[in-house]
Amino acid sequence: MSNRKIQMPREVYIDPGIIKDTADICKSLHLDKKILIVTGEHTYDVGAKPVIESLESENIDYDVIKVNNASEESISQVEELITLDTTVLGVGGGKVIDVAKLSSYNQGVYFVSMPTTASHDGIVSPMASIKNPDTSISVAAHSPIAVIADSEVLAQSPFRLLAAGCADLIANFTAIKDWELAHRLKNESFSESAAALSIMSAHLITDNIANIKPNLEPSARIVMKSLFSGGMAISIAGSSRPASGSEHLFSHALDKILDKPALHGEQCGIGTIMMMYLHGGNWKEIRNSLKAVQAPTTAKELGIADEDIIDALVMAHKIRPERYTILGDNGISKEAAYELAYKTEVI
Repeated sequence: MSNRKIQMPREVYIDPGIIKDTADICKSLHLDKKILIVTGEHTYDVGAKPVIESLESENIDYDVIKVNNASEESISQVEELITLDTTVLGVGGGKVIDVAKLSSYNQGVYFVSMPTTASHDGIVSPMASIKNPDTSISVAAHSPIAVIADSEVLAQSPFRLLAAGCADLIANFTAIKDWELAHRLKNESFSESAAALSIMSAHLITDNIANIKPNLEPSARIVMKSLFSGGMAISIAGSSRPASGSEHLFSHALDKILDKPALHGEQCGIGTIMMMYLHGGNWKEIRNSLKAVQAPTTAKELGIADEDIIDALVMAHKIRPERYTILGDNGISKEAAYELAYKTEVI
C-alpha cells in the first residue's frame, strides 16, 4: 500500500478583481500574522501594489522582496526573511512563484500562489524549476495553500505569455504518450486519473482555441483554469510526468545550448509538434492549435538557428536519462533530427 500523500491547494480563486481581496483571504485561512511578498521588478506594479493596498487596509504586517531569477541565490535571500509565522505570497510570473514555492518549502511555512501571467503550469504544481549555472532542474517542493489568480491582471499581461501557457498545456498530449510508453516498456508507475486530468487540461485549450484572444479576461480565465487542472495532475502523479515528456527534454536542451532561450512554453510547443510526429500522432493538429493562439511553430519564429534545433534534438535524451520517452535510451541521430525538423516544417 502506498502512503504517498497528494498535496492540493485548500482554496482556489480565479476571478476578475480577486487580488483586492488578498487580505480577507489570508485572514480567513489564518495566514495573516506576517506576510512576505516575493515579487519581481516588472510584476511589482501590476501585482504587488494592489496586494500591499489590500494588506494595509487590514493592518496586516508585511515585507517585500524583489527577485530577478529562479536561482539558489534568490532562494537564500528570500529564506533569510522567513520566520516561523511568515506566510509567503509569490506575486509574479513563473520565476517568482518557483522561488516563493521552494523558499517557503525549505523553511516549512505556507505559500500562496498569486500569478500575474498564465505562462506555465508551475503556478499550482508541487514542483519548482531552479536554474543553476549549467542547467535548469526540476525539484520537489509543495503545493500552495491557496491560489489567488486575478483574471483581469492575467489578461493585461503580454499575450505572448498567455500563448506560451497554452503551448505548455498542449505539450501534455505528448507528455502522456511518453508516460504511457514508459509504463509499457519500463514498467514505470502510471496514474490513469492524473493522465486523464492532464489530457482534459490540454483539451480545454484546443477546444476553446477560437476564444483565446489578447486582453480578454475570459480568455485568461480559460488558460488559468487549464493550468490549474494541469498542475493538479502533477500533484496526483507525484511527479511532473503528466506534463513533461520528450518535448520538455527538447526545451531543456535548448536552454543549455542557447545564451538567451525563448519562453519555456514556446520551446515546448515546438517540441510537441516534432515529438507527436515521432509518436505517429496528428502533429499538424498540434501545429494548427499553436498557430491559432499565435505561438511559434518554426525555428525562425522562435528566433533560433536551425542548427540549434538539431543539436537540441540530438542532446534531449541525455537531459534526464531516468525519464524514458519516445527518444529512447540512445536518442536520435543528427540525420534523423534534421529529417524530423524538416518534415514538420520546424526548419
